[in-house]
Amino acid sequence: MTNRGASPVGIALLGGANAGAATGRGAALLALGGVALLLAPLVADRYLLSVLTTVLWFAYVGQAWNVMMGFSGLLSLGHALYVGLGAYASAALFVHFGVGPWAGALLAMLVAVAAGCGIGFLGFRFGVKGVHFALLTIAFAEVARVGFDHIQWLGGSGGFFLPVEAGVSDPLNLRGSPLLFYYVILALTGAALLLARALLHSRLGYQWLAVREDAEAAEAVGVDLFTARMTAVAVSSALTALGGVFQAFYFNNLFPEQVFSMGRSIEIILPAIVGGIGTLIGPILGAFILTPMGEGLTFLLEVSGLELPGLKQLFYGVALVVIVVFRPDGVWPWLARRLGLVRANAEGEDAR
Repeated sequence: MTNRGASPVGIALLGGANAGAATGRGAALLALGGVALLLAPLVADRYLLSVLTTVLWFAYVGQAWNVMMGFSGLLSLGHALYVGLGAYASAALFVHFGVGPWAGALLAMLVAVAAGCGIGFLGFRFGVKGVHFALLTIAFAEVARVGFDHIQWLGGSGGFFLPVEAGVSDPLNLRGSPLLFYYVILALTGAALLLARALLHSRLGYQWLAVREDAEAAEAVGVDLFTARMTAVAVSSALTALGGVFQAFYFNNLFPEQVFSMGRSIEIILPAIVGGIGTLIGPILGAFILTPMGEGLTFLLEVSGLELPGLKQLFYGVALVVIVVFRPDGVWPWLARRLGLVRANAEGEDAR
């Protein structure tokens, strides 16, 4: 999988190590979108609010995955591992020891970083690259899925459940109404966007881009490949684990078959692929395209009474094929050019 979305033409609003700062129009559009999301609960019913929460969650974890693949060129197909580790670690601390989710999130992130760095160490020290590195991430996620199925202290295959009290509003323990969770994930998504932008424009971010484009050339000019890659894995796994913490307390139940599944890993990476790998707005736009369409398809099936297992996954597959064929850079670079938010590259090529 090539990272065409991160080419000089493809980098768009706020995604801009190569394209420069966002235009005034782009900043205004971003601010307008933020205000719309802040005010959305005023007009959204309970179902729409749940869909928006799901959209923002996928935008958040898509951004976290984008740090590895989009910025540093490391393909991971097992990011559900970090979601699951974050979810189970924070839930176990809350249920068994009474540790709140925000304090538990720190340990959850450390656990995920340890797992990510372990995978990275094996991969980078022994020269596992490209597709083989991706297969390594899948293997660890599958091992975790099977392993957690047999840990009875965490519910095993029967599921791990968090206590729920109706009518309680306790933000410190992530207990409350859907509105509370909506604003929490909105804040996390916004913070992830700002953090990713800061990282991308930092010395470390430029090292990631250099390693992604040409690892040998980057090493020749003094970039420590092992350190740069391990840092990308650590940041990405920590952010993803925080998404797992949110998932645990939002749904109040965890099943290894769902949390660590390959399908969940694919759902995490799709927003960035559809929106534009290597851009900052891409994962968010991709989530707003895919998730509502997928939820709408599920709703139509329920209303019509049809039972077509796997149709949602088939839809995602078709969407991916369409993007790869017609917009290989992703939707966001193409849309940003149409809106006049990015400059043409030095050669004056028109983006496809």
